[in-house]
Amino acid sequence: MGTRLRSVGGIVGMFTLMATSVVAQPPDTPLTQEEMFRRNVGSREEQVTPFPPHKIVGNLYYVGSYSLSAFLVATPEGHMLINTNWERAVDGLKTSVEALGFAFDDIEVILGSHAHGDHMEGDALVAQMTGARVMAMAADVPALERMRPGDKPHPIDRVLHDGATVTLGGTTLTARLTPGHTKGCTTWTMRIEEDGEVHDVAIIGSMGSNPNFQFVNNPDNPTIADEFKQGFRVLRSLSPDVPLGSHPAMYGMADKYERIGRGPNPFIDPDGYRQEVDAVETLFRAVLERQEAESAAAGRP
Repeated sequence: MGTRLRSVGGIVGMFTLMATSVVAQPPDTPLTQEEMFRRNVGSREEQVTPFPPHKIVGNLYYVGSYSLSAFLVATPEGHMLINTNWERAVDGLKTSVEALGFAFDDIEVILGSHAHGDHMEGDALVAQMTGARVMAMAADVPALERMRPGDKPHPIDRVLHDGATVTLGGTTLTARLTPGHTKGCTTWTMRIEEDGEVHDVAIIGSMGSNPNFQFVNNPDNPTIADEFKQGFRVLRSLSPDVPLGSHPAMYGMADKYERIGRGPNPFIDPDGYRQEVDAVETLFRAVLERQEAESAAAGRP
């Protein structure tokens, strides 16, 4: 499928920015698990309502909703889509891609952040609509295979492992395994050139510790705490200057969008990356410490 571009002039101006409850940046005081969860997922409406699609840097664009990220990497040989989100939001996703001037059926590769329905439920439908190949981290494959909206099998055309690369049209993405939130949670990194400068991009898969996460004596996943620690070690080894995430609140998208065109590219924010990783790791370790203390008090190992 050849890439077909359309005029983008004035497209973003057609959108009206809706009021949103999403927090722009991590606050000075640590968030609780419930607050972090609500900050990220937003309301049901925010999960499926398209946010004005926009360019982030170079050939990387935002095409997701108010609280669920989706990213388009546009290339001359077709496009890569990171996250399809809920299946019921796919029509909005298609509208956003086309509003930027790209053809939806030029999507050649579908990638994902982690095997939760709000991020990857739409994979089968988008693959059906476009003929794109779906690629996923090996440790998330079992969960994805159980994800069958409308009883459609979840397509997986290529199984990835930590450090795998996906290249299309001169752009290469690297899959970094950052487990914890799911066993195969994936942080995507890439290098993108714009105006003669090269930027390191990281799309954090998610290191959020949701309110129901049990880190101690978890019968379903006894190694979950160690997996989170591994994920944080990987994130600490990265130094992106363009930090992004599977939820837009993870990188303050709404605020940065308002600043587009008013100065330097607002998405170039290395300090924001460190602040977000600090916030989620501080929360994880606080919850882990509390659960360990409760387990010890109850006489459990």
